[in-house]
Amino acid sequence: MTDNSTDLPVFDTSAQRAGDVAEVATEMATEMASAADYFELLKPRVMSLVVFTTLIGMIMAPSGATGGVHPVVAFTALLLIAVGAGASGALNMWYDADIDANMERTRTRPIPSGRISRDSALGFGLTLSAGSVMCLGVFVNWLSAGLLAFTIFFYAVIYTVWLKRHTAQNIVIGGAAGAFPPVVGWAAATGSVDVLPVLMFAIIFFWTPPHFWALALLKNKDYTDNNIPMMPVVAGSKNTRFQMLVYALVMAVFAALPAVLGHTGLFYALFSTALSSVFVAMSLWLFIAPEARQPSAAKALFAYSILYLFLLFGGFPADKLIGI
Repeated sequence: MTDNSTDLPVFDTSAQRAGDVAEVATEMATEMASAADYFELLKPRVMSLVVFTTLIGMIMAPSGATGGVHPVVAFTALLLIAVGAGASGALNMWYDADIDANMERTRTRPIPSGRISRDSALGFGLTLSAGSVMCLGVFVNWLSAGLLAFTIFFYAVIYTVWLKRHTAQNIVIGGAAGAFPPVVGWAAATGSVDVLPVLMFAIIFFWTPPHFWALALLKNKDYTDNNIPMMPVVAGSKNTRFQMLVYALVMAVFAALPAVLGHTGLFYALFSTALSSVFVAMSLWLFIAPEARQPSAAKALFAYSILYLFLLFGGFPADKLIGI
């Protein structure tokens, strides 16, 4: 008899089938990504701070002879700036997906968890970036659009691609990206930039290192294991804690300057001094605290730093309303 075994169909091995099933499952998960998954790409917690500081920049801008920016234009500007900020967050997650997958704090994000593909995140981020900048230019003004475009580029390229993986100064220099929103908000309202929004920029710029390094101290192992040169990894805990104290002191000076230079009144002067004094005191305690107490001190400073910025910037319109 003739052996016809070679004519029989060749079936996949179990390993091949398992691989195919995994690939299909990943594709299905990506295709079934929800609106909530895409919203998570925008880093909503970071976006909330961007929206708030942008709004404060718009509120504090002078109304001038025109009586101020139209509410519809103001809302449009705020929405588009928020979208632009979220777009830069999506681009950050696209590029950092390899790191995020290996860090406890970030491994459940949409890309490393397989809910959204990297290509989809890239397309999403680029589309929102271009759309938000163009619409801001057309519907508001081109100065604010240009500043927004630079902010997105700074965060997505200068910080994410270059600084984060190559220098311990990543947070220091990269902090500029998070400091631009009040300037963009002011520019959207006035079509110009003045001293007060620049001071707001400086406050956030010098606030960023102690804020983020407090978290980096708590997550030092993750950054070490992934070869990310955050300051605690490169310079050690004591040096980082000392630098945090220095930045807190410089931040406190800039937080006081709006009152010193006459842009705000007595309420803001007293309010900012009280808030900054607590920030500096907590930074000092973190620097001198025994090793066993340092994690709790870092955690407390990180939590307070977020509250500090919201309260401090809330003090600007409160001072304007109170008028003393």
